Amino acid sequence: MTDGRSWLGNWKARLYERVRERGFDSLTAFAESRPAIPLDQLAEEPGKDDIAGVQVMNGLLFEGERRRQPTRVVRDLLVRELAGGLPKGWPAELDDANRFQVAKALSPWSGSTPEAYDELLLTLLPDEDV
Repeated sequence: MTDGRSWLGNWKARLYERVRERGFDSLTAFAESRPAIPLDQLAEEPGKDDIAGVQVMNGLLFEGERRRQPTRVVRDLLVRELAGGLPKGWPAELDDANRFQVAKALSPWSGSTPEAYDELLLTLLPDEDV
């Protein structure tokens, strides 16, 4: 969690500069080298307290659109949200308490993904109620 400094100045340039300093030519390459790491943790590596997880998410969505790989990016973001929200993995039994935890883990992903991806989101969610 940042204290607001992440939005000061040109955060996009700062984010990409930090990623390049670590030897990656894109934010996607940086993220792919750290699979299933939640966005907030992924953001701390290149810029503790001045890069936010949502900025990383926005950059990944932008690059995914540019590379014509939106499905891959949305799936990657889903895995990152589930890894952060369900650190012990998917519950063996979906009782009321576990359903709440699953819904809590899925809500940031579905709520922060741009409307342009709504149809794609529906194809990625399980058929049964979560």
